[in-house]
Amino acid sequence: MIELTKEQLRQLQKIELEMLEEVDRICKKNNIRYTIIGGTLLGAVRHGGFIPWDDDADVAMLRSEYEKFCKVCERELNKDKFYFQNIDNTQGYRWGYAKLRRKDTLFIRKYQEHMPYEQGVFLDIFPIDATPDNFFLRQIHDFKCFCVRKLLWSEVGKIAERNAIKRRLYIILSKIPEEKVKKAYRNLILKKNSSTTNVVRTLTFPAPRKLRGYYRRWFTETALIKFEDKMFYGVKDYEGWLTYEFGDYKKLPPIEKQKTHPVSKIKLI
Repeated sequence: MIELTKEQLRQLQKIELEMLEEVDRICKKNNIRYTIIGGTLLGAVRHGGFIPWDDDADVAMLRSEYEKFCKVCERELNKDKFYFQNIDNTQGYRWGYAKLRRKDTLFIRKYQEHMPYEQGVFLDIFPIDATPDNFFLRQIHDFKCFCVRKLLWSEVGKIAERNAIKRRLYIILSKIPEEKVKKAYRNLILKKNSSTTNVVRTLTFPAPRKLRGYYRRWFTETALIKFEDKMFYGVKDYEGWLTYEFGDYKKLPPIEKQKTHPVSKIKLI
């Protein structure tokens, strides 16, 4: 595996910042609401930019905004610099969220060397979907999300999983035709997705145990926040979201957890 130097990591972050600016440009031009999320929002609040050891960037949009963004990208994206991948436009793509990637780069995570699509430096764009407000129904929906997540992950899990029994299960799951797996993912999207539930989530990521999701208002009430020397939209109640997601978010993790993701191949501009 490749251990990134400080110079490589910083160059990687600059490329991701460039992609954040591209998402922001497209969203502003087309009146699409988005928010930086995850470690990107944490970095903005705690560090004023990237977490020093972070090697990716995250953006989230409610499903209706996400679908609009995917369509707009076909005509608005600067294709001289970037390309856009999602579960609908890329054969062999196994993620329930989109990736904006930088052309002329390479950034391959460990155990994903065999994936049959181009893998440049990326920014993740997460669709945020409705999940039932009723707690019991939400548990059922959460279990369905878990099953589909494992189906999607199986193509990587059949190599990455260390447990022999689980690895064998992933091998079996990976043989299910891609289109059937993608159909199962699409069936998770609730019809009342637009505005009627108070609880939302990313379908193919584990949801926090407390609520099995997030409050919708965190994705509808946004405000500009400084990230590096730029301004992007983030969760207005960032303190509430960060506390819910990370607990004592102001406290740095121990040194041994301040690591980048394992990478096997990398080429930067």
